[in-house]
Amino acid sequence: MKSPQQPLSDWHLHCARRTVLGGGVIAYPTEAVWGLGCDPWDQDAVERVLSLKQRPMEKGLILVAASVDQIRFLLDPLPKEQQRQAMSHWPGPVTCLLPDIRKQIPQQVRGHHSSIAVRVSDHPVVRALCEAVGFPLVSTSCNPAGRQPARSSWQVRRYFEGQLDWLVPGELGGNRQPSRIIDIVSGKQLR
Repeated sequence: MKSPQQPLSDWHLHCARRTVLGGGVIAYPTEAVWGLGCDPWDQDAVERVLSLKQRPMEKGLILVAASVDQIRFLLDPLPKEQQRQAMSHWPGPVTCLLPDIRKQIPQQVRGHHSSIAVRVSDHPVVRALCEAVGFPLVSTSCNPAGRQPARSSWQVRRYFEGQLDWLVPGELGGNRQPSRIIDIVSGKQLR
């Protein structure tokens, strides 16, 4: 995977952290496309992401994390084999559907599903953001429904000029396709 040419500056990281913790919505580069993100436990921020994307809440959203430790609370209730299966894909561009047995993720993030889509990213900017805020972030492609996902910061601006609270600089990873999605319970690849 191609990593950003320069590490995220402390100032950009501080601003992104302050924005997320203050209930804001950010855009940031991921492995394949630009993402929209926020605090998954901030209902207003999640609703803004859904509104910006014109995405029905029923579909649910993905969480990205810096490490397995950040999503350990979702893994611990699962059988050991399902935990091992999920961890075998991370860090990397694979999203796993994990049963949210204890309903720890808000419904507006889970949608009308009993599972939550989770990825432990190996993209340096995503990891730095999640480490800075101390928890996983909502991550969804940065585009209104029906439009192509943004692959550059100018495209993010074109889609959402004046509607985002912070745009984190950086470059996309080397993946051309969105992450694979694997259902940990059935073992099936859904995308």
